[in-house]
Amino acid sequence: MSHRRFYIICTIVALTFLVQKVTGQSSNPNIIRGVCWVAGDSIISRNLDPLVNNHVNWISQTPFGWQGEHNDPNLQYSGDGHWGESDFGLIHSANLAHDRGIKVILKPHIWMHSSSGKWRSDIEMNSPEDWDTWFSNYTNFMMHYAKVAEKGKMEALCIGTELLIPTTQFPERWIELIQKIKTIYSGKLTYAANFYKEYEAITFWGELDAIGIQGYFPLAQEKNPTKEAICKAWEPHIANMERISLKYGKPIIFTEVGYKNSADAAIEPWVWPHRLEEGFVQSEETQAICLDAMFESLWNKSWFDGVFIWKWFHSSYKYSPEEYQLYRAERIKRAKARGRDMKAAQITFSPQDKKGEQVMREWFGKN
Repeated sequence: MSHRRFYIICTIVALTFLVQKVTGQSSNPNIIRGVCWVAGDSIISRNLDPLVNNHVNWISQTPFGWQGEHNDPNLQYSGDGHWGESDFGLIHSANLAHDRGIKVILKPHIWMHSSSGKWRSDIEMNSPEDWDTWFSNYTNFMMHYAKVAEKGKMEALCIGTELLIPTTQFPERWIELIQKIKTIYSGKLTYAANFYKEYEAITFWGELDAIGIQGYFPLAQEKNPTKEAICKAWEPHIANMERISLKYGKPIIFTEVGYKNSADAAIEPWVWPHRLEEGFVQSEETQAICLDAMFESLWNKSWFDGVFIWKWFHSSYKYSPEEYQLYRAERIKRAKARGRDMKAAQITFSPQDKKGEQVMREWFGKN
């Protein structure tokens, strides 16, 4: 290659990178622009119109397995329960998404219904025998949904979510599970690790196609932070993620990330609205700033493969989008009249109908 040709190629590469930095365009043309889809009673194609309008190209769907206490080895699940989480509803929703050019990841969760203050990261059995039973039940659970994902031609499957003790203490069990899943499922595989401790401690990332992180990193210590401060707070997290990505040679995706429309959204992003203390302050602006800073900090990283924004509601097939907004407003009005605590209604993770939706649309539209 001549020196002149080499110089021209280097110049083009440099200019391309500069354009990406200035415009915010991702270096990955197939980057995931996803939302976490909230299961409903039933849906038709028009329920996906807002996704298309917001340049969404992936959705995640979440069926549940039910466990009692954190040390209970039993795990129940049903393929014919709530419509949107039933096998039929999951596949029907996936087919509608595919018709609109939207890909699907199936992301089963464990829900503990009598947890005594524990959650799924605390799952820990009392004996080796109980661990054997738990892993046997969990394998059956995941193999069921691997079959659902394959039947529905879903492009990706998440093999677990925020199971710190099981994943870090028993990596060999997860490798066995991955190998079994691959015998019946042909799509991409990932796992959704908690941002705190877990994603850095997992050792089986090399067996998967991508490193999944539930990206609720703390980014502020005070309310109403500036975008510049949040971007600065992302820097150490980005350095750690890049290190893990390079170690295993796998891209990173945020299997979930989101911010409440509250002034304290960046302090503890993982805290659910119903756990907020008295004196909370709504702030669409802070939610929008958090989203904008997240995109600006990560969108052009070569090792970053995209996000699933938590979360996206849709109207039932009975309503048009406009009718559904009126329906939601009437429900809130009735709840207020009954004197219900309206924190959960006023503070939400969803960016819909808020400034955050515009931020998401603008970034998703850059590719």
